[in-house]
Amino acid sequence: MASVNPYTGLDALLTPDRSVLLLIDHQGAQFAGLQSHDGGQVVNSVTMLAKGAKLFGVPTILSTVVEDRGGRIIRPLQDLFPEQKPIDRTTINAWEDPRVVEAVAATGRKDLIIAGLWTDICLAFPAVHALADGYRVIAVTDASGATSPEAHERGVQRMVQAGVIPVTTGTVLGEWQRDWAREETVPGIAEIFMSHGGSFGAALAWEFQLLGAPAAAPSPDAR
Repeated sequence: MASVNPYTGLDALLTPDRSVLLLIDHQGAQFAGLQSHDGGQVVNSVTMLAKGAKLFGVPTILSTVVEDRGGRIIRPLQDLFPEQKPIDRTTINAWEDPRVVEAVAATGRKDLIIAGLWTDICLAFPAVHALADGYRVIAVTDASGATSPEAHERGVQRMVQAGVIPVTTGTVLGEWQRDWAREETVPGIAEIFMSHGGSFGAALAWEFQLLGAPAAAPSPDAR
């Protein structure tokens, strides 16, 4: 019998109940060296991603590297998870810190979604490492960035060659929602896109206006 390709078919799409999100090193020192993307765009994308995870009940793990020198994790992320103290590491590769590995394993989820600064190091190292532990790894490229466009591109290329799946934030949220008939999350996801979705968010707000529908109110879990 031929083996099933894990990257095709309905099961290849993300679901909230199979997903765990790991956000790595979105802190001041890393943003200071960011040259592949506009820093504000990365903040917007990773905030959007984290809000989506909270809306859909996806476990989210925060991690920093040498926080006392590199800075705390950015406020938009910490404010979303005020009860969580980020795992502060000395290892450049987050997957070499047993606390990170154990926190992910404790969720019981096997679709590991990662975003981090920088792409070619703090994202690529744990992404390719976690593959060997049986995770399907998804790298969110617009919520990540590197010290140059080439460094970002080479990091993504390296991950793809190893079997990591590259996606953008909107793709992750779209796969989690999947069906507009899942009405309980529609107001929350509409608010996220209106606040962080750029031109699509503006178009969505216009559609609500034309339909005479009230603007989506933020839910307590998607603020």
